[in-house]
Amino acid sequence: MTTPSAQPLAVLAFSGGMDSTTLAAYYHRRGYRLLLLTVDYGQRHARELEAARAVAAHYAAEHHIVDLTTVGALMPGSALTDPTVDVPEGHYAAESMRATVVPNRNAIMANIAAGIGSARAAHVVALGIHAGDHHVYPDCRPAFLTALQASTTAALDGFHTPYVDAPFINRTKTDIARLAATLDAPLALSWSCYQGGTAHCGRCGTCVERREAFTDAGVPDPTTYEQTAP
Repeated sequence: MTTPSAQPLAVLAFSGGMDSTTLAAYYHRRGYRLLLLTVDYGQRHARELEAARAVAAHYAAEHHIVDLTTVGALMPGSALTDPTVDVPEGHYAAESMRATVVPNRNAIMANIAAGIGSARAAHVVALGIHAGDHHVYPDCRPAFLTALQASTTAALDGFHTPYVDAPFINRTKTDIARLAATLDAPLALSWSCYQGGTAHCGRCGTCVERREAFTDAGVPDPTTYEQTAP
C-alpha cells in the first residue's frame, strides 16, 4: 500500500465543473495526491465554488480558493464577470458564446498552479480543457497547451518543474461524460451553469453542452435542470 508521503502530487486548476471533477477522478484513480486550486475571479456563477468544496471533500483533497476578485473586476465585457452582459443561451458552439470569454483566464490560473506546483514539488500541474472548448476559447487549444508547457519550463529553469498536462485536450465533452462514468466521478456534486442559480438553468451554453454530453455518452445525467430538454 502506497503511503501518502510517497504518492506523487497533482496540482489541478479546479473549477468544480464537470471537466475538472473528471480530471480529479482521473488523477485520483492513478494514485496521485490532489491539490485543488479554485479561483474566485468574481464570476457570476460563484455557485461553482460550493461545488468545488464538495468535490474536494469527496476526495479528501487539499483545496484552496485563490482570491482574484480584483483581477476579475478589471475585466469588463465578459458575461461571466460583467453584470451588464447577458449570459448567452443556446448551443455552446454558437458564435454568441464568445461573450463568455474572460481574457487569458486559463493562462492566469495555470501559471498560478505552476508556481505552486514548483514550490510543492508536484509531479504534474493539470487543466481540464477539452476539444469542445476549442471553437470559443483560445486558451483551451493545443497551441496554448504547447506554449504553456514551454513557458513553464523556461520560467522555472533551474527549479523544480512540474509537467503541465491537459489529458482531455483532444477529447470531446461526450468522451468526458463517458470517462467520468468509468471513474465513478461525483458529477452530481459538480456545477456547470453560468447563470449560477440554485439549479442548472438548462438554457445557457454550458447547460446545453452538459446535457448533450450525457445523452450522447449514454450515461445517466445526475443534474437537476430548471428547464427540461426541448
